[in-house]
Amino acid sequence: MVQIIATAESVDQAEKLLACGVDQLYIGNDDFGLRLPTSFSNEEIETITKMAHEQGKKVIVAVNAIMHNEHIEKIAPFLAFLKKTNVDAITLGDPGVIQVMKKEGVELPFIYDAHTLVTSARQINFWVKRGAIGAVLARELTWVELKQIREQTDVPLEILVYGATCIHQSKRPLVTNYFNFVGKNVDTSKERGLFIAEPKNKETHYSIYEDKHGTHIFATDDVNLMPYLDDLYEVGLNHWKLDGIFTKGEAFVEIAKLFVEAKEALMNGTWTDELKQSLNERLQELHPVERSLSEGFFTKDPSEVQ
Repeated sequence: MVQIIATAESVDQAEKLLACGVDQLYIGNDDFGLRLPTSFSNEEIETITKMAHEQGKKVIVAVNAIMHNEHIEKIAPFLAFLKKTNVDAITLGDPGVIQVMKKEGVELPFIYDAHTLVTSARQINFWVKRGAIGAVLARELTWVELKQIREQTDVPLEILVYGATCIHQSKRPLVTNYFNFVGKNVDTSKERGLFIAEPKNKETHYSIYEDKHGTHIFATDDVNLMPYLDDLYEVGLNHWKLDGIFTKGEAFVEIAKLFVEAKEALMNGTWTDELKQSLNERLQELHPVERSLSEGFFTKDPSEVQ
């Protein structure tokens, strides 16, 4: 069964995503979750969870930040709130969060999400033995590697099929430090739209911003695996993540509708090359014009990834 997982930037957008056929919403706040389109209050998380459950859908909450002592000390009340709210699962990459849950007696299903580290079946199976109900695959994996991991695991594996890829995070405010060095006062938030480029390749456009978790740098191309959904479906990689951090408002909802249409066609046996091409063309029309698209690492030879 294909599951479409989508981020949400507001309660209103969450409602629209559920209505168009998204199966799971991925939300959270910026205290404990990384690179979310927005930071929801506890009240908003509660509202979205109730709304999703009324429609038989699920809510996953991001608790996947790189935890320092101050986060671990503050996280117990948030976990207790998520338990009380009956969210369906959390994502995490820090074993410290698991220890807090055990210490506080808070049982929450968790999906292992250690970002670029989740690159082997053995690592996933290690965490499954310790309670994980699934894993978020690293976005730097190739098709060859993805198939190998799928063959050697038995839990749901989330794969990014649309959206931005973070290629570097530092807890330090690298951009602020730079502008302080050159004597400038510049807004370094996500909304400012800053980017960096390689000196020898002016076409590169690495989006960069800062928040309370430090500095985040994104790949030039956003990922689009619409042309390869039939391949993913065939091998059982059926938890498709749509990330709307840089695709806003109604455009993201319309893109989600395209993936829902693809899901239904694959499951009903009506998928064709013509439909694939049509969906892909419509997606490219909806995608922000200032951001480029590609298949990311998907078609690369594993030996070429360095």
